[in-house]
Amino acid sequence: MRIDTAHKLKIKTHIDFQAMTGVFQQASREDRQFLFEYEVYNLLRNLGSETPPRSILLQAGTRPSDEELLVMPGDQVVLKIVSPYIVHKSDVGGVRIIAKQPDKIRSTWRRMMYEVAESYADSIERHPRHAPARYRGLSGDALISAISLDIRGVLEIQFIPPDSETFGNELIVGLRNSREFGMILTAGVGGTDTELLADNFKKNRGIVSASTELNDGEVFFELFRRTVSYKILAGKTRGQKRVVSDEQLIECFAAFIQVANYFSPTNPAAPFLIEELEINPFAFHDFMMVPLDGMCRFSLPGKPVKAARPVAKIHTLLHPERIGIIGVSTTRHNFGRVILKNVLSHGFPAEKVVVIHPTAEEVDGVRCVASLTALPEKLDMLVVAVAADAVPQLVDEIIEGNLTESVLLIPGGLGETRESEALAEKVMARINEGHRQGTGPVFLGGNSMGIISHAGGYDTWFIPEEKLPKQRGSHRRNSAFISQSGAFMATRMSRAPEMDPAYLISVGNQNDLTLGDLMAYFREHPDIEVIGIYCEGFNDLDGVHFTWAVRQAVLAGKEVIFYKAGRTPEGKTATSSHTASLAGDYTVCESCLTQAGAMVAQSFNQFTELYMLAKGLHGKAITGNRIAAVSTAGYEAVGMADNIHSDDFDLHMAVFSRETRQRIQQALADCRLEKLVAVKNPLDMNPAATDSLLFEVVDALAADRGVDLSIIGIIPLAPSMSTLERDEQGGTGIADLILPIALSCPRPIIAVVDGGSMYDPFARDLQERGMAVFRDADRAVRAVGIYVQSRLAAENLRRRQG
Repeated sequence: MRIDTAHKLKIKTHIDFQAMTGVFQQASREDRQFLFEYEVYNLLRNLGSETPPRSILLQAGTRPSDEELLVMPGDQVVLKIVSPYIVHKSDVGGVRIIAKQPDKIRSTWRRMMYEVAESYADSIERHPRHAPARYRGLSGDALISAISLDIRGVLEIQFIPPDSETFGNELIVGLRNSREFGMILTAGVGGTDTELLADNFKKNRGIVSASTELNDGEVFFELFRRTVSYKILAGKTRGQKRVVSDEQLIECFAAFIQVANYFSPTNPAAPFLIEELEINPFAFHDFMMVPLDGMCRFSLPGKPVKAARPVAKIHTLLHPERIGIIGVSTTRHNFGRVILKNVLSHGFPAEKVVVIHPTAEEVDGVRCVASLTALPEKLDMLVVAVAADAVPQLVDEIIEGNLTESVLLIPGGLGETRESEALAEKVMARINEGHRQGTGPVFLGGNSMGIISHAGGYDTWFIPEEKLPKQRGSHRRNSAFISQSGAFMATRMSRAPEMDPAYLISVGNQNDLTLGDLMAYFREHPDIEVIGIYCEGFNDLDGVHFTWAVRQAVLAGKEVIFYKAGRTPEGKTATSSHTASLAGDYTVCESCLTQAGAMVAQSFNQFTELYMLAKGLHGKAITGNRIAAVSTAGYEAVGMADNIHSDDFDLHMAVFSRETRQRIQQALADCRLEKLVAVKNPLDMNPAATDSLLFEVVDALAADRGVDLSIIGIIPLAPSMSTLERDEQGGTGIADLILPIALSCPRPIIAVVDGGSMYDPFARDLQERGMAVFRDADRAVRAVGIYVQSRLAAENLRRRQG
């Protein structure tokens, strides 16, 4: 089967998947799940986009003729040791370039069979923690003997001299099957020092990674062209000539992406799964991409496919008409009792609630039934607040009796620790069986803190109202907050109640419903414009599901704020490839979500800041990244300018129009500050600035189409600023002046109020009346930078799709 795929630049890939499958089948018949280097070259020949060198395998015990040894073109050949366990061959003398002479080839071949084993054994004894599992515990002659037994021979390879040996003229391209996001493509600066170089470049300048499910060759190429590697290969650095065409790179990336998606865990027809495929490096000769080394690990598909979750029931979970609660104490305020009180306090009708209790007739005015089987009618949601060891039996009863549409599992002890994994697996297996039968409810949790659904009229958090007063009322809310950590969500709401989401959902352990399921639900919710997610990890391949849902939400005009906990990259030790080391879990997650259009927060505070920006600025136009920075203090104006560039965004100081400069100059003159203040960006208005001056400046910037957004620093201690005086309605003078401008301007105007607690009422007044407010200028610029970059990227996504 040969597949040709056309791309926008009329580039076609020519991939023979049948022949590639044959390479994997041959290795599998030999009971191997890896390919030798020469087999990787055979894969690449069937990829159709690269130029693998000619090679022959010199196996131990064979005696090839002079003619066979001299078959390679040129005056030199490369000899490489062939072993599944010696990955970094050059470090142990496993790569040698020699004259193409039969006797020289034979003598070097024989020497390498002994010397490489001894050198590798010495390396293992000096660094035992890096040893492959099969060599651990061995030493001396026993170790050398074990290594020698695994050496298949020496590969004689055509020597192709690169066009340039200067820094950066080698390329790494690799695929990796990640547990959460499926197939990931990585490319960047190649060679033996690729990890060192990648670690010392700015983010996405040395190496780029992307989901193969979300990208094609051209889109990945646009990511790659930002790297140092591309600039060198394309001849954009001093003294460097171009060594490869853009079309070749696009064809290479497109072919790797198609191969990844064919041999992918998300392809139900995949004959094999590629776990890792890496070429490091590609060198370049006469505008040919020449692989100089390659490795590949693969596996057989075989993990059972889970039954589809009835995700349509999420709507019932969030908007129930009948709620049941099990685990309510009649004598103390346990979690179940607190949940019951919160449900009632939120206004959910008591007659629509039932408590399952073995002896009580009523609790807090709510009727009780003795058991699940005694329920008078099917529930929409059942809240389970019992100990974890009681959950399996309850799950059986719920599914067998078809008693409810959805279940909220509060208890922990369902997978958080190794000791509780077996219990969690038992529960998940039963839930999956129910889905397969088509009768089971959806389950949220375990280890969930609960749900607050303003649209559904209930609150099932187990935090007492006196500990965390909740926002009540039926005013318009345009956001949803989904979190794996209930504590993270609760502390955000305690510190920033103005976030005020319509839905607050504690996902917990994802024993059934996943982050991807909830993201898919809210991407289509007509009233939700902003979605915030705190994530600690995805279920297997749910990162793919989640990323697709984020992309669709962004294309629909929604804004997604994402924070990922657990940022230690995997694969820095005991890994078989550069690709896994370069593209660890967090790097992959950040890349996939950014490319899907999410705003990826770098800290807890920034998550809250981005959430509030998205809520407040959703209807504002982001027309570019030209910023106006204004303050009544020099340190703040300079501090804003100092933070306009980072690894994650680039802002530019706007050039004020002539009309804007003239208007500001006149306003300064009216305040007799024209000799103290220069009209420039950033603008330091001086501590003597008045309310009227600030009004004129803000109004002038709002009218300037060369300014995409403005950040206005209001130092509330300035003597001429009315930041403490309050009118009869509770407002302050300066707020009444600038708020109408900020709210009516189609582009964002953001305030910074850098002062102590006595100025909290002033900042809160601005915020409650609809203006985005920060308390530190540098944090404001960093959050705004990510927000603007993400909004512009989302608009590019929509244009590309349109």
